[in-house]
Amino acid sequence: MKERKWLADLPKVDLHCHLDGSLNLETVRNLTGKQEISWEDLQAAADCDSLKTYLEKFDLPLLGMQTAEGLREAAKSFLLDLKKENVMYVEVRFAPQLSVHEGFGCSQVIEAVLEGLREAEAICKISWRVICCAMRHHTMEQNLEVFRTATEYLDRGVCAVDLAGDEASYPASQFTDLFAEARALGIPFTIHAGECHSTENVRTSIEMGAKRIGHGIAMKEDPELMKLAAERDVGIEMCPCSNFQTKAVQEGEEYPLALFWEQGLLVTVNTDNRTVSQTSETRELKMALELMEASQKPVEDEKTFCRKLMENSIRTAFLPEEEKERLRHILEKFS
Repeated sequence: MKERKWLADLPKVDLHCHLDGSLNLETVRNLTGKQEISWEDLQAAADCDSLKTYLEKFDLPLLGMQTAEGLREAAKSFLLDLKKENVMYVEVRFAPQLSVHEGFGCSQVIEAVLEGLREAEAICKISWRVICCAMRHHTMEQNLEVFRTATEYLDRGVCAVDLAGDEASYPASQFTDLFAEARALGIPFTIHAGECHSTENVRTSIEMGAKRIGHGIAMKEDPELMKLAAERDVGIEMCPCSNFQTKAVQEGEEYPLALFWEQGLLVTVNTDNRTVSQTSETRELKMALELMEASQKPVEDEKTFCRKLMENSIRTAFLPEEEKERLRHILEKFS
């Protein structure tokens, strides 16, 4: 990859970033008490063969996220790390039920994460919101609890909910009742869909009312689906590095960034899991530029292209308009 040193100065937005997949090694060791943990234990292997295998890397960080103190420290460490690459706004997502246990409920879990983020923001001045994830393998009751509790924290740090997990085993059609409840609660939502070659999962997610789609790679096979996403202004949260690791795509020329861009989709570029994928927003943007070249659609003005990606992120962020304007003003100063 070219160096593109100017990317260091670009104010960045990351809309798709999992807390438990983005903790640094020191934090995981401290939170788990396991000093023998190595980077290899936390990062996807070069021969990672599927999303299911990729998700196994979340197990160790989650061990340290089972108490209020652990969650607070995890969230604080996460946000402080983003200062290193000039991130101005992040929507960090996590699954509260993965930390819920007897005597430690969903509200307490969310409050601990919010507290850690607030502490870090006072130091690094990075803006943030939280997306609470339902998990595909959890029961309807568990996921409803997440949505209902998250709604109580809307405008207090939480901005939306999500559906994550093993997409291949649990298609979107199984969650129509869950997202009917989300609509009734009035909470916005994004859904992981199209990461495992299913166009139907993307279509179902959009029809259920998702404002954004996590990954959405499978849409490349369906022109009508791309048209539907464009017509409804659905944000597409692309995460290039992890998409190759989970085998959502195999080769660079297959990656649909250029196609989605040409079709007028609201494409954004995000990290997904900073630690598991050994990545950063800067690396993802560099990768996006290389992927445009691989698709034989090289970008003439790379700075303008990356600024436009950030504009798309601001436009599709789960934020009030006045906060979006503040971020646009910061971005406008970049030249």
